[in-house]
Amino acid sequence: MNELVRERQAMRHATEAIREQILERLSTLAWDGTTYQHPIPNLDLYRVVEPLGPASLVYEPSVSLVIKGSKQMHVGGETLVYDESSFFLIAVGLPLTGQVCAASCDKPYVAARLRLDLEKARRIIADHDLAMPDVPQHALGVAVGTATPELFDALLRLISLAHAPGDLSFLADHIHNEILYRLLRSDQGGQLRRVALAGSNGHRVARAIAWLRENYAQPLRMEELAGKANMGVSTLHHHFRAMTAMSPLQFQKHLRLYNAREMMLAQSVDASTAALRVGYESPTQFSREYRRMFGHPPLRDIKSILNSNEIPRRNVGG
Repeated sequence: MNELVRERQAMRHATEAIREQILERLSTLAWDGTTYQHPIPNLDLYRVVEPLGPASLVYEPSVSLVIKGSKQMHVGGETLVYDESSFFLIAVGLPLTGQVCAASCDKPYVAARLRLDLEKARRIIADHDLAMPDVPQHALGVAVGTATPELFDALLRLISLAHAPGDLSFLADHIHNEILYRLLRSDQGGQLRRVALAGSNGHRVARAIAWLRENYAQPLRMEELAGKANMGVSTLHHHFRAMTAMSPLQFQKHLRLYNAREMMLAQSVDASTAALRVGYESPTQFSREYRRMFGHPPLRDIKSILNSNEIPRRNVGG
């Protein structure tokens, strides 16, 4: 037991040292008050100096690492918390609500989010014959895992490429592959495998999710969606709910409402126009479901966000 404790302490000290190096690298980048400006593909870097959220967003498959602080993520009825000792893995694109409960100028929340290429993950699994434990069928498509020194070290080297533009085009892709490899070998590696591997139920559900995200404004026909996933209707419904904590219809509703909110904020369209664009036939139904989702009717919600100057921060992830 003492040996195990010593190993854990050594790992904690190692990750602390690397996180300090990451913070030092970030201090050399331009910062606009929310995000760091850099040229690294698929990487977003965040710094928040006051509590943020709850903020709703449709996330891509990605991994988030906290350099400083902690964050809560809500999906369905589940709440997951991750901090400096862990990573947050999103294996399938989902509508999620995130919240930074504590942050200040003295103790900011600093995080990185890397969008993942699941085709690359599929090739790594095949090329290296990675053996990983199976994931329970009821497991969500998101998970919190243990962040290792090796994972933080790969992130440090990726961020450092901002100062080595000549190396960026070659090394960024290799480091992305390394991060995928380390995630696949992690305690949550099975999450990626079940989504990435062609023929698995997780991969089929991911195909249905991708189709819904592209076609959320269309009427939902379960038979058609099941055909896209090459699954039976009841089988798709069961596995879809297990991975997303929502039925396909609820998932579509989340997508419609999140996208309508984004339209009203970014394009200054009115609620009726946004409702029609995302597939609602009844503005009254849209307003009712919008209020249930966000706590206020559309007009009041949008005014509240605009008045609180949250526009530049509403998409902060990590």
